[in-house]
Amino acid sequence: MAFPQQRLRRTRRNAALRGLVRETHLTPGDFIYPIFVAAGEDVKNPIASMPGIFQLSINHAVAEAKRAHSLGIPGVLLFGIPDEKDEAASGAYDAEGIVQLATRAIKDALPGLLVVTDVCLCEYMSHGHCGVVEKDTGEVLNDVSLELLARTASSHAEAGADIVAPSDMMDGRVAAIRADLDREGFENTPIMAYAAKYASAFYGPFREAAGSAPQFGDRRSYQMDPANAREALVETELDVEEGADIVMVKPALPYLDVVRRVREATDLPVAAYNVSGEYAMIKAAAQNGWIDEERAVMEALTGIKRAGADIIISYHAPDVAGWLAG
Repeated sequence: MAFPQQRLRRTRRNAALRGLVRETHLTPGDFIYPIFVAAGEDVKNPIASMPGIFQLSINHAVAEAKRAHSLGIPGVLLFGIPDEKDEAASGAYDAEGIVQLATRAIKDALPGLLVVTDVCLCEYMSHGHCGVVEKDTGEVLNDVSLELLARTASSHAEAGADIVAPSDMMDGRVAAIRADLDREGFENTPIMAYAAKYASAFYGPFREAAGSAPQFGDRRSYQMDPANAREALVETELDVEEGADIVMVKPALPYLDVVRRVREATDLPVAAYNVSGEYAMIKAAAQNGWIDEERAVMEALTGIKRAGADIIISYHAPDVAGWLAG
C-alpha cells in the first residue's frame, strides 16, 4: 500500500509526469503586454528603472505590437506620453492624441490583436493627478473628472480600441464611461475596470516611464489603502454594478490574497497587473546575479494565475512567451 507521501514522490520524479499533473499552466494567451507610446518620430527611449522597456514612438510601438502578436500574446495595453500637458488633460481625449493615433496604427497593421487603452488623466495633467484639481485647495474633484474620463474612453473607442481600461479610481467612473460609450454607439466596447487599485509604492518605475508622478500630495485620497482587503470586494462589486466587463487587481504580487477573494466574489473575468516595481525588482536582482530571472519570473506569474487571475498584464510577457515556445 502506497502512503500519500510516496505517491507524491512518484509523480515528481519524472519530468513528463510532472507536466501532466501540473495544476496551473501559463500560456502566451494569458497575457496583455503594456506599451508606452510617446509623441515624436523614431523615438525609442530606454526606461532606466525598467530594463528592456522603452518609450516608443508610434512606428516602434507598431513593431513591438507585431512582436508580441507573433509570440502568441493576444493583446497590448497602451499608455500615452504626450508632448504637452495641461490642467484639463486635453491630450487624453483629443481625437489626434497619442493613444488615439497609436490605436489606429496598430489596428491597421494588426486587426486581430486586441488593443486595450488606459483611460486616465494623470499622464496628460500638468500636475500628475488622475483627475481635475481645485486650484485653491489641491483637492481632486471626483465628479468634474468623470466627464473628461468618459470623453477619453469614447475617443479611444472611436479610434478603434477593443477594450477601454479606466485606471483613475474616481467614484462612479465605470457608470459614466458606460453611459457615454453607449450614447456614442460603442455599446459593444467592453470596460476593464481597475476595480481594486492600491496606493502602492510599486508604481515608481511606471511614473518615470509615463512622466506621471504627482507634483504635490499623493493619490491616497482616491486609491486604496494597502491594508484593506474587504474594501476591494466593495470596490469590485460597485464596478460590476456600474457595468464593468472585466475587473482588475493592481498590483498583483503583494495582493494575491485580494486576487483570490475577488475571483471567489465574481464570475466576471479577473485581471491582475504585474506592475512596474514588481518587474524592476526581478530584473535588478537578476542583473546582479542574485536570482535566476527565468525561473523567478515564471514562478511569480504562475502564482498570479494560481491565485485566480484569468488575465495577467505584465512587462515580462514577451520573455515568457519566448521561454514557453523554447
